Amino acid sequence: MRPLKVLLPGTGPRFQCGGLAVELQLAATAQTLAPTRVVTYGQRQPDAPFLDDLLRQEPASLHRQASLWLVSWGFHVPRLLRRLRGRAVAYHAHSSGYGFRLAPGVPVLAVSRNTMAYWGAHAPRNPLFLLPNALNPAFHNHGRARDLDVLVQRRKTSAYVLHVLTPALRERGLRVHVQEGWVDHPEDLLNRSKVYLYDSVDHWNRAGVSEGFGLPPLEASACGCVVFSSLNQALADHLTPGVNCFQIGAGTLAADVERVWSVCRMGTTPPSAFTAPAPLPSGNLRQQQLEQVLQEVNTHWDRLAAGEQPLRPTPGPCSLTVRWKRWLRRWR
Repeated sequence: MRPLKVLLPGTGPRFQCGGLAVELQLAATAQTLAPTRVVTYGQRQPDAPFLDDLLRQEPASLHRQASLWLVSWGFHVPRLLRRLRGRAVAYHAHSSGYGFRLAPGVPVLAVSRNTMAYWGAHAPRNPLFLLPNALNPAFHNHGRARDLDVLVQRRKTSAYVLHVLTPALRERGLRVHVQEGWVDHPEDLLNRSKVYLYDSVDHWNRAGVSEGFGLPPLEASACGCVVFSSLNQALADHLTPGVNCFQIGAGTLAADVERVWSVCRMGTTPPSAFTAPAPLPSGNLRQQQLEQVLQEVNTHWDRLAAGEQPLRPTPGPCSLTVRWKRWLRRWR
């Protein structure tokens, strides 16, 4: 396979987030399959080559001896693809809705069905692959007593959870811990907590893009927490209310408080059908899945290098025409 270059703006504390962790994890797995390097393009770092330097050293080529470049960082993707024109590239897609179009032939490695469906509608002739995020094995149930009733992570959490539900739960006598900022070992806090609250819909609505995967509720579930979550975008890939989670903000504040209190204080278990979300790929399975995807992406670029032309989608009607037809249908 082509050497793989995983592009990131940087890897330091400034860029610390779930997306960075996912890309570093993918790079570590890919290293077992092909020569792989993390490449930064926003901040020079001593432990990684810089994109500008590599572009000068490596001439543009689609052939096997040249690299396969993997881009992922949302709003940076369009300008990165322009800089990488004439080279084999792939888009590791997390959130969707950034508003850019992909050039014909650029493969999409979607982390969720929600994201894959978005690109299936917006780039239907580009090669699409489903490559779910892996769950770090550190997230598992330690089987110990839990001294916290409820865990809330402030980042991405709605004002409803922080300023309405949390005070109401504390008034009922529950121990609610609000985690501030980034922590290196969230699995420890999760293993101390009975209930995990996750309500990201407001965060992503403000951002104007989707919840790309929704790893935190899956990590919490793996650590033995009962999950109360919103069900926006990719969260619906994994979570089914009444089966492996409870919906948060379902109807009234009193309903939320009563259900959380019941789980924490009365020993009420979830419904009898309550099961953990389907396990995410890990270990050898994750490696095999990534290998298959990378092989197909490499084969695709071999075809383009040989002169085959990528398929192009059928041009759709302009948005003004679509809006006009919708308006007319309202009055029929």
